[in-house]
Amino acid sequence: MEFRELIKYRESVRNYDSNKSIPQDVLNRILEAGRLAPSAANRQPWKFLVVTSAKMLEKVHECYAKDWFHAAPVILIVIGKREDAWTRRYDGYNSLETDLTIAMDHIILAAANEGVGSCWIAAFEPTVLRKALKLNADEIVFAITPLGYPDDSYQPGQAKNRKAISEIVEYL
Repeated sequence: MEFRELIKYRESVRNYDSNKSIPQDVLNRILEAGRLAPSAANRQPWKFLVVTSAKMLEKVHECYAKDWFHAAPVILIVIGKREDAWTRRYDGYNSLETDLTIAMDHIILAAANEGVGSCWIAAFEPTVLRKALKLNADEIVFAITPLGYPDDSYQPGQAKNRKAISEIVEYL
């Protein structure tokens, strides 16, 4: 798909076909997009946790109660360590959130390009998720997304409400 069309097409999916799995080659291409994402000083401070087993999905589902979240065959969790990210020496700014945002965005766009739906979720219960994943204290859960094919009720192409370019761009 042409890039501009992909950006227009991509939207948050909340209707998944629980009976349709994602082929491994498709999942690999989606994850590869995240792996190739740029990061400050090329530190790549991320890890992508791919949850597919019924047992682990059940545990992870407890962090977010929406039914549509439970229908997706894959839950992707992006984590990172602050000490692995670049830190600006002048003011201590740490690039972890920026780096993980870029990786997550690459993943979501790659998923859309493959016809796989996603929905960036930040409203999960971190304590529940950390416990389910048995994360170390220094591992930060940044975001999660279900990955799956939309079900028959999904209606793509809804109009997006976006500000006009003149409202967000200022030439200096």
